[in-house]
Amino acid sequence: MSFHYEKLLPTPQEIIAEYPLSPELIAQKAARDAEIADVFTGKSDKFIVIIGPCSADKEESVCEYIRKLAVINEQVKDKLILIPRIYTNKPRTTGEGYKGLASQPDPNKAEDFVSGLIAMRKMHIRAIEETGLTAADEMLYPENYPYVEDLLSYVAIGARSVEDQHHRLVVSGFDVATGMKNPTSGDLTVMLNSVYAAQHPHKFTYRGYEVSTPGNPLAHTILRGSVSKTGRNVPNYHYEDLTNLLQMYSERDLKNPACIVDTNHSNSNKQFKQQIRIAKEILHSRKLDADIRGLVKGLMIESYLEEGCQKVHEGVYGKSITDPCLGWEDTENLIYHIAHVV
Repeated sequence: MSFHYEKLLPTPQEIIAEYPLSPELIAQKAARDAEIADVFTGKSDKFIVIIGPCSADKEESVCEYIRKLAVINEQVKDKLILIPRIYTNKPRTTGEGYKGLASQPDPNKAEDFVSGLIAMRKMHIRAIEETGLTAADEMLYPENYPYVEDLLSYVAIGARSVEDQHHRLVVSGFDVATGMKNPTSGDLTVMLNSVYAAQHPHKFTYRGYEVSTPGNPLAHTILRGSVSKTGRNVPNYHYEDLTNLLQMYSERDLKNPACIVDTNHSNSNKQFKQQIRIAKEILHSRKLDADIRGLVKGLMIESYLEEGCQKVHEGVYGKSITDPCLGWEDTENLIYHIAHVV
């Protein structure tokens, strides 16, 4: 192979030993995991809101955002579970552009994977220490997951990864709620097959070991819209889409049927302000139909301190350098609205 092996990365065990989670925070995470699991198994009727920047680019601004989120959490925690997005890996359709904190801890500099793995872990730990809120991240690279596996309370598998066998098998060994997005093609069968695979036990090779997994009963679906063959964004959050997903779930032997709806990406045509309207429509659909209420367990929303997005070099504090996000004022108002309606 035409690979140039540049350096040997530290193992997850080495980095975890250097940046450990305290016993107190381990207990907090276990409690959060159980609270989230109860929503997906139907023991709790709380509503989940996975919310935060498109990509976690800067520790200071991301942690400020989560501190502000924690203040709201105290006021809505009887109805909502707020899970901050700390997305440290960013998929790129063409392979070009900023690939996330785990690759580039400084977006203005070249890749530095050792520093990135450390920065990824430090950001997650700091967020828990300062707020008590354990976070969600996307598993873009299954080999990176062990570096943060003791920190995350929610994992997302993206639209470009959900068809990949390795991602599906690795999820089958997770003990936290994991959402499988529909692929960019919009084929819901692919998404449900991915959930089926993740919910069942497997044997495979992982990071140099032969491993076996028990299956993850908390694996579920995420609707994020799709892209047609002509490149047009096609939403899949409407009432009819949700009833269709209900029907498809009923035809399969899957545990804990559940769905999170992503209000951005192809559902909003990346028109970030539309997330507010879309969230309200989904809440209305839950009001109209008890079965939809039971299926739709939460929303995924992209927001940051400043609305919109910017080029990497512009340097506006708390503004996304990838997809555009809601600003803080809209975020705050939307969370309070969700808590009032659910």
